[in-house]
Amino acid sequence: MSTITATPGTAAPAAPGAGTAERTGATAAGTRSARLRGRGATFVRGPADDPRWARPALLGLLLATAVLYLVGLSANGYANSFYSAAVQAGSANWEAFFFGSSDAANSITVDKPPASLWVMAVSVRLFGLSSWSILVPQALMGVATVGIVWSTVKARFGHAAGLLAGAVLALTPVAVLMFRFNNPDALLVLLMTAATAALLRAVDNGRTRWLVLTGVLLGLGFLTKQLQVFLVLPGLAAAYLVAGPVRVGRRVLQLLAGGLAMVVAAGWWIAVVELVPASMRPYIGGSQTNSILELTFGYNGLGRLSGNETGSVGGGAGGAGGGNWGATGIGRLFSAEFGGQIAWLLPASLVLLVAGVVALGRVPRTDRRRAAFLAWGGWLLVTGLTFSFAKGIIHQYYTVALAPAVGALVGMGAVTLWRRRAHPAASAVLGATVALTAVTSFVLLSRSADFVPWLRYPVLVVGLLAGAVLAAGRYLRVRGALAAAAGAAVIAALAGPAAYAVDTASTAHTGSIVTAGPAVAGGMGGFGGTRTGAPRGFGGQALGGQAPGGGQFPGGGQVPGQQGGTTTTPGQGTGGTGGAGGLLDSATPSAQLTALLSQNASSYTWVAAAVGSQSASGYQLATGQPVMPIGGFNGSDPSPTLAQFQQDVAQGKIHYFIASGRGAGGGGTQMGGSSDSSAIAAWVQATFTAQTVGGVTLYDLTSTAGTATTSGAASGTST
Repeated sequence: MSTITATPGTAAPAAPGAGTAERTGATAAGTRSARLRGRGATFVRGPADDPRWARPALLGLLLATAVLYLVGLSANGYANSFYSAAVQAGSANWEAFFFGSSDAANSITVDKPPASLWVMAVSVRLFGLSSWSILVPQALMGVATVGIVWSTVKARFGHAAGLLAGAVLALTPVAVLMFRFNNPDALLVLLMTAATAALLRAVDNGRTRWLVLTGVLLGLGFLTKQLQVFLVLPGLAAAYLVAGPVRVGRRVLQLLAGGLAMVVAAGWWIAVVELVPASMRPYIGGSQTNSILELTFGYNGLGRLSGNETGSVGGGAGGAGGGNWGATGIGRLFSAEFGGQIAWLLPASLVLLVAGVVALGRVPRTDRRRAAFLAWGGWLLVTGLTFSFAKGIIHQYYTVALAPAVGALVGMGAVTLWRRRAHPAASAVLGATVALTAVTSFVLLSRSADFVPWLRYPVLVVGLLAGAVLAAGRYLRVRGALAAAAGAAVIAALAGPAAYAVDTASTAHTGSIVTAGPAVAGGMGGFGGTRTGAPRGFGGQALGGQAPGGGQFPGGGQVPGQQGGTTTTPGQGTGGTGGAGGLLDSATPSAQLTALLSQNASSYTWVAAAVGSQSASGYQLATGQPVMPIGGFNGSDPSPTLAQFQQDVAQGKIHYFIASGRGAGGGGTQMGGSSDSSAIAAWVQATFTAQTVGGVTLYDLTSTAGTATTSGAASGTST
């Protein structure tokens, strides 16, 4: 038997039996490896005709956004427990998943359609219930939204515009807040952004399928937050009607096709909910008549504009400036309550919208750049004006719906003027916009003077100097001066929102009303994480005091978290330890109370009942068992009625009733809603014996004394 050897510097001969096939396989493997290396290099460097910096800059933007949105995410715990409890229910029961029920026993739904819950519930089914499994999908939606804005703007205005647009969106404080939270707004913004991108693709090629996709995305947006998604419709329709590359008749037909797709994408779920008998599905939370149509056009629809929202917190029109939710008017988004969330580059976006449209005034009708200004500008104007003058419920975090449009318009407008900087008018507007942004940042930073107090001065000085250089650019003969001024302008414009963004990401936020950034003078503080507490001006009585602008909150309990301090334990709410929770935040039950509620849980449909979804959610998340939220979110829905509750008790379906810190029951006629929750609470208190466990008052509804008096106690206690 011979031994095969090779001398140094020479290749060993092929082994016996090796032949052409083996050599061919090695060559093929090498070719595949080379292709993979080539694809990897292309991914990092981008297409050959791109600037060398473009792709690394994009990857850096997306990576930085992911870090900002993901790092420390679990500090938010269950964030808004109202939605987290519904996610937990949907992960345990498919009927609850489909309808968006607050509890796995399907007593009542949340007051929004369930699309955003579906995403989180699927994540929980895959990875188990935790803060991360609920919140990571939201953060990834944020990264995807930044990527779509970059792609859409870059395709029409170049890499620099796309990067600037994406950076503005990523650093908008309210965007950081909502993409680290579990409200429906994250999915809503993603879908609206994707719909805008699809519409602009239709402008590019005139293909109907892109308009159909636009309609489908808007329909899914409706299943996320109902009529709010339609605020982008006027701008999208105008953009295609003006710039669509086909004949006007075909453009109209294509838009109708997109509208039909939207109706189908949203209407199938609405139809199912309406057609299923009420006895075979959960009650529709937020409505007074168990109707998804009433919820759509009332509480979540026209009521948001008029302020006439039956059953809402502080419902009814009136109050300062025309609404119970603060003064309305053109300056609302720049006020102390809203400014720090969204207003940093809002004035610049409005100026650049006008400047961009004027600069492109003589381009052909089908110009894709002007179509982009129409689409994003229409989004900004319609949504901004609606938020400014709406008299109904409005929270600061709603303004996240403006962030993609602001980012896109800043990126598109700034680059459009930069390319025309040789023209005196273009350079003057560009410089003035930078100066305006610096002044806006100075004002906003001054409202939180204890937060990085030195920052406002360099932002103002650098911004004004950069604006002056850009405005006088055509007269300068200093090499590189304009480029340096442009870089300084970007830094000055983004420094303020970036500081707020980092503060937002590094602070825990939980509860129903959360705000981005530090506390500001004259603002209404949020209920979030380490900042849990009463908004300034509420006097420590948020649940029994005044709503913003003068409306009444239900009940008379203390601010959530005031009974026993606050906690930021991952996966837990921020109600007082052992406290009962309330309207704006969930309870964090003690281990003793959790163990008691969990005993013999399989013997009951609901291990407990509590007034209000937030009160119930903390116990449900702690035990993993259904807890009936009497009256829905506000405690003002007629679900269940007193008679229905008494029947459930008589049948042994509910083990405990947990007395909340919200007075007799929380709901009430002061909001125009049902008073059944108050009647139920009063009946329980009159019929059953109270006990205190872990600092919480509760009633055993299966006790002998209670059962004996159930039938006779109903008539006289429903006042």
